[in-house]
Formats: sequence, C-alpha cells, structure tokens
Amino acid sequence: MELNYKEFGQGPPLIILHGLFGTLDNWQTIGKKLAEHYTVYLIDQRNHGRSPHAEPFDYPTLAADLHDFMESNWLFKAHLLGHSMGGKTAMQFALEYPDMVDKLIVVDIAPVKYPPRHQAIFEALFSLDLDALKDRQEADAALKVRIPEQSVRQFLLKNLMRKKEGGYRFKMNLPVIYKNYAHILDEIRAEAPFEGDTLFIKGGKSEHILPEHEPKIKALFPRYTLKTVENAGHWVHADAPETLLTLVSDFLKT
Repeated sequence: MELNYKEFGQGPPLIILHGLFGTLDNWQTIGKKLAEHYTVYLIDQRNHGRSPHAEPFDYPTLAADLHDFMESNWLFKAHLLGHSMGGKTAMQFALEYPDMVDKLIVVDIAPVKYPPRHQAIFEALFSLDLDALKDRQEADAALKVRIPEQSVRQFLLKNLMRKKEGGYRFKMNLPVIYKNYAHILDEIRAEAPFEGDTLFIKGGKSEHILPEHEPKIKALFPRYTLKTVENAGHWVHADAPETLLTLVSDFLKT
C-alpha cells in the first residue's frame, strides 16, 4: 500500500503518526518545527486522510504498512512518534521490528484494551447528509447536536472534502473504521519487549494513561519514561504544543 505522506527538513529520520479520525495535517505545525533538526515524515495511515481505503484494519496491518513505507523510502531505522491510534501503531511496530526503531515516543495512549468511547462521534458523522451539505458551517451545526465540544468538531471537520458535483465526502473510510473499531480499541500484544528508549507523554486532563496501565507499559517497554503535560487533554499537540515540542526535542537529543 502506498501511503500518503509529507516530508520536511534534513537530519535523522522521524516518523509521525496521527490518531483515530485524524490526518497528517494534525501534526504539520509541530512536524515543521522538528524539521529544523530531523527529516520528518508525516504519514496518513490507511483509511485516513489521502491514503488508500482498505481492509484489514488492525495494528499488525498498520505496522506492516509502516514497514513497507520505510523500506520503499530507504529508511532502515527511524525515530517514531505516534498519538492515540498512531501511538498504538508505533508500539506495535517497535515490538515487531525493533531493529528499525531508534527512539519511540507515544502520546497519550497505553498498550491496553480500552472501552468504547467514540459512539457519539460515530453517530454524529453517520448522521451527516454529505450530498446535501452546502458548507462546513452547516456540517458544524449538524455535528453540534451530538458533539458540544467545538475543538472536537473542528478536528472532525478536517475530514470533509468538497466533491466536484456538489456536496462533500469524507477523506477517511468511516464504514471500515466503524466495522473494525474493536481492533482499534484492542491491546497491543508481543512475544518480547522493545528494549529501546521510550517516552510516554500523558495529558494531565486525560484518562488514557492511568496508574493501572503502567505494569503493562513496563512489561513491553522496560526503558520507558512517563511525562505529564498538566494543562493538556488527549490532544496534547493541540492543547500544549510548545511543551510537547520541548519534551520531544529533549528526549531525542539525549
């Protein structure tokens, strides 16, 4: 599968993976700043952004996609940074292909199974009459019924793409994401731990990384460090970009 990506800068390679419902554009601002010292690759994972729509859709497949991407771009080893779903992809990849990972950064996700928490988002997105939509403001008003948080709506609306014949379509493959949602919630499994340096970054207002998750983290990533960004929720890169940038830069430099 040929994944859509953007490349910035010069230096050691750093690959950044977005989260569920996201696109590479979510990380473009931070990616460009990191590109002052690294060759940054922002990737749309399958069924997201401008990358192909296909099944299966689970972490072993997403890790295999990343492996193919690295090989096709002659990247034999790279730093990995992943947020949420992208963090799980990065963990899966590091555990399966440890020799291809320099340092691993996981933003606000643990390698554990999560309960469903996106039902309102799925309902809101499926309720949109995409062919009849006149503009994004109309879509925003429709989403607001089920999603009161403006920041979440703005994030989701980045998936809308206008069609030549009128109306809109989603960049992401919503039916396949919904069908395989249980796979995205699933835990990360491995036969052996990843022995490389690993940084977990937790949003202080988020409950995606909890104290009870740390035994599993330690078992799979024994050389891990956990940092908390107190004033951030799950979207740490949006809530506290400068703090995140400092944590990432300091970790990669050492």
